[in-house]
Amino acid sequence: MIVGHISNIEKEAPAFHPAIVMGLKFLANADFGALSPGRYTIDGDDMYVNIDHYQTEPKEIRRPEAHQKYIDIQYLIAGEEIIGVSLLASKYPVMEDKLATSDVIFYQSVDDEADVIMTQGMYAVLFPWDVHRPCCNRLASRPVRKAVVKIRTGLLTE
Repeated sequence: MIVGHISNIEKEAPAFHPAIVMGLKFLANADFGALSPGRYTIDGDDMYVNIDHYQTEPKEIRRPEAHQKYIDIQYLIAGEEIIGVSLLASKYPVMEDKLATSDVIFYQSVDDEADVIMTQGMYAVLFPWDVHRPCCNRLASRPVRKAVVKIRTGLLTE
């Protein structure tokens, strides 16, 4: 997992893979006021962004999840939330496996989950080994506007 603020992208970019930089630069330059909730193509199926608006929820009702085919860059356009993060372990009990159809697997529980406080302008790069529980309340339920850039994992090895 990588956590940062979009205002630091020019300093941080040299340390990241070009595909991650491409996703972050999209976020840095996007006119989010002109984008309604939905999916927008950045580079075909290799990279796209989902825009969403929602209310955060108590952590205990959110499900930990992971992806295999895509890396997430979760970016807070507005609001604040907690993302719980834990390293993937085979011992985690699976609640629902939708990897084949939706590239997501949900877990009943995870161990050693760390809370990442996300505020406006922050991003979190989440890899397939990062089980994450997004959309959680920080202090209370709050409205959030979020962009999630999805990067096909193969781009990092090609």
